[in-house]
Amino acid sequence: MKQHIAHIALVVRDYDEAIQFYTQKLHFRLVEDTVLSATKRWVLVAPKGSNECCLLLAKAADPELGVVVEGADDVDYQNMINILDVLQQLDITKVGLATGK
Repeated sequence: MKQHIAHIALVVRDYDEAIQFYTQKLHFRLVEDTVLSATKRWVLVAPKGSNECCLLLAKAADPELGVVVEGADDVDYQNMINILDVLQQLDITKVGLATGK
């Protein structure tokens, strides 16, 4: 069974500002931009040529939350633990974890 990380969510201050940064400065492609409500959008960007993992640009209810790691349904939880360990080593301590549907 092939395992991969589907999305890594990054909390952003402003959706359009973040889209502009990732697409114009870093030359990522905009994969999806769907309005979910008056205040929420589902925004995915990815490096050109990347087909598996995307960045989910999100505005969190808690602006202190810095990173959310989301796995696919078939994710290996040991890989998730390894990712969380790396984030902790980088002194990123406010991390959310989302799995499943």
